[in-house]
Amino acid sequence: MAKIARTWWGQKFLEVLSISMDVGRLKRGRSYAGPHRLIDFNIDNHIVKATVRGNINPYFGVYKEPRYKVSVNLRRFSQKDWELMINQISKNAAFISQLMMDEMPSRIEDVFTPLGHNLLPRERSDLVGKCSCPDYASPCKHVAGVYYKIASLLDRDPLLLFQLRGIKFETLHKKLSATQLGQILVNQQSGVDIEIEYHAHRYTNPRKELHQKPELKSFWLGEGSVPQFMGTMDIVTPAILIKLGSDYPIFWNSDKAFPDIMETVYSRVVKANKANL
Repeated sequence: MAKIARTWWGQKFLEVLSISMDVGRLKRGRSYAGPHRLIDFNIDNHIVKATVRGNINPYFGVYKEPRYKVSVNLRRFSQKDWELMINQISKNAAFISQLMMDEMPSRIEDVFTPLGHNLLPRERSDLVGKCSCPDYASPCKHVAGVYYKIASLLDRDPLLLFQLRGIKFETLHKKLSATQLGQILVNQQSGVDIEIEYHAHRYTNPRKELHQKPELKSFWLGEGSVPQFMGTMDIVTPAILIKLGSDYPIFWNSDKAFPDIMETVYSRVVKANKANL
């Protein structure tokens, strides 16, 4: 059986459930994360709302399929807290550049910890869940099922964590773009050229190869020749476009990240065809 959460942030998100409920309810909760049980699921600002299909149980007098209303959310940070955290992010070039490229920094918690917060839930108090079922335990298996569903969404979009903590990522992106480092990145992405002076003693001059430029008419008629590739290709280009589809796109069922597999494939293809390049 494939894991519901396969990334480190998805698994960390679920770890708090193991300390918040008993093993039996936790196992049953996983079965409520699938489409057969989740009739309705939507995210309204920072609150996740769902309708969960229950069980018919004549022993307890339940002869009609019950449907329970579930709402869950993470403990929100205040607007003042977010201003402090955005200020901290704006001082770190690596963090701000990754976030503005819609990527989650692996050490993002370094921003929150000094301020006494954590982006990923760590304690039971980080989770807030309600369910209309009669189960006395909190969280119940229906709430656990919704959290499992959230964990699977975080695999594909870890930036959803910001919204669950009280700020939409679009708003965060806009605030980061207004900072000093953010403006530099925006200018770079918009194509504004920045002149860089290279010192001759530090960098060797590139070798220039002269080729006869074919006339356009003869080229399109097939009479001209294309200059031959000069040199060798020793560097494998990373699968940048593949990475844009996230580590675990919807069609991917393996527990190993899709870009990691594809980069291995690219490397083998280049190596096998190196003589023809």
